[in-house]
Amino acid sequence: MKRVLLIALVLLFATAGMARAAESIRIGFNIPLTGDIPKVGESSRNAAEMLKEDINSKGGLLVGDKSYPLEFIYEDNESKAESAVNVALKMIERDEVLAIIGPNSSKQAVPAGGTCDDNRTPMISPWSTNPDTTLDRPWVFRAAFLDPFQGPVAANFAAKKFGAKTAGVLFDISNDYSKGLAEIFRQVWEEKMGKDTVLAFESHGTKDQDFSAQLTKIISAKPDFIFVPDNYNQVALIVKQAHDLGWKGPFMGSDAWGSAELLDLCGKDCVGQYFSTHYAAAGAKGATKEFIDRFAKKYGYVPDDVAALTWDATRMVLQAIQDTGEVKSSVRKMRRSIRDALSDIEKFDGVTGAMHFDEQGDPVKCAVVVRISEDNEFVFTEQVCPDE
Repeated sequence: MKRVLLIALVLLFATAGMARAAESIRIGFNIPLTGDIPKVGESSRNAAEMLKEDINSKGGLLVGDKSYPLEFIYEDNESKAESAVNVALKMIERDEVLAIIGPNSSKQAVPAGGTCDDNRTPMISPWSTNPDTTLDRPWVFRAAFLDPFQGPVAANFAAKKFGAKTAGVLFDISNDYSKGLAEIFRQVWEEKMGKDTVLAFESHGTKDQDFSAQLTKIISAKPDFIFVPDNYNQVALIVKQAHDLGWKGPFMGSDAWGSAELLDLCGKDCVGQYFSTHYAAAGAKGATKEFIDRFAKKYGYVPDDVAALTWDATRMVLQAIQDTGEVKSSVRKMRRSIRDALSDIEKFDGVTGAMHFDEQGDPVKCAVVVRISEDNEFVFTEQVCPDE
């Protein structure tokens, strides 16, 4: 009797899983709602919720000849690599999501990407720029450009704008994104300017709050500017502490600066600084401006690049689902169909720009450089596109 009951329960749960896949479209969001960069998670969730409300208010996502309500599941990876892996496993096994959006930061996206690829679940990172996130992982995609592209953008802009011949670098040794981009930047800079023109190459830990020792070494080397490929929360501390130590030169930043919270944390210390990123909200037009205006009205702040990239990443997954032509009852088969459809997307017009994809699932798209203005805006300075 117990054996019969056990078999019945197994069949019940299996049937429930298949029915759930057919009745709604369930997508997971592996995002940092706590930890070092909670604003990143908040921006992702806000963008996703606005998109979900848009679609569900019209009866759901039309796939074939039937509409399905969207069900978004948000899980906190705490800005930790181990937690991101655990969240991915939970969403794959317990929640039976059809696809996962995130993680955003490369520190979490690289290990979680391995988990999703091993478990044959499509994953798309909105914000990760480290090549290892998607490298040789056919189930993993992204909406952001890569660091081998961003590194030269930052180096070329700094050389031109600042008339710089030498550089200093400060980066987070524990963060795949920061460490990788710092190394790419140094290689590009010294190929451009000559050996030993990166006068100081200093690292710190993720939890560090005092950067005075590293900054003292960098400032004493007298570089023409300092490149800081760190998350926005660290940037605010670094820039302020550098100014307290007497640094009057410019900084060059990267896309991890691009959070709405940077302006609150850094204030006037960051005014006039530049960083490379994915889009510029100030002066946007068309669909991008419409997205910005709606988001700002709904949530009370201008959407940062994470919000815009999450919007694009989620739309890409939804387009792939529509391109499959039907929602299969088998979660595994549906995941495979979504992966194949994502691979087949030749071009996508997003709020962060038009893009097409290479064989690794990486978008080929333009970057922009923005200036932090006196009005606390990220103002477009120039656009840099890959060589076609």
